[in-house]
Amino acid sequence: MSSYQSDIQKMRRWYKLHPRTAPVVFAFFMAGIMAFLMCATIACVNGGITADLPRRTWEAYVVAMPVAFICVMLVRPVVVRLVALVVHPAQPQSDKA
Repeated sequence: MSSYQSDIQKMRRWYKLHPRTAPVVFAFFMAGIMAFLMCATIACVNGGITADLPRRTWEAYVVAMPVAFICVMLVRPVVVRLVALVVHPAQPQSDKA
């Protein structure tokens, strides 16, 4: 492995978060994407597709994103339990083919 490739591997490890942060990172991205999609949809429905749609969407997003993140963090345990109630647990794969 060249020195350059080794440096790239070290850099990739450096900027990644610890695996235990995965639930919070998931909630952040989920909240951000869903808040944006909902804000854009509602702004479009309420005011139509006009030149100020991006501004209206951004103004709504600034309020909605923190609220969505907090909500996702609060309801996550409930959702995990609901999924466990309706989905069979994974069966271990046998080595026999």
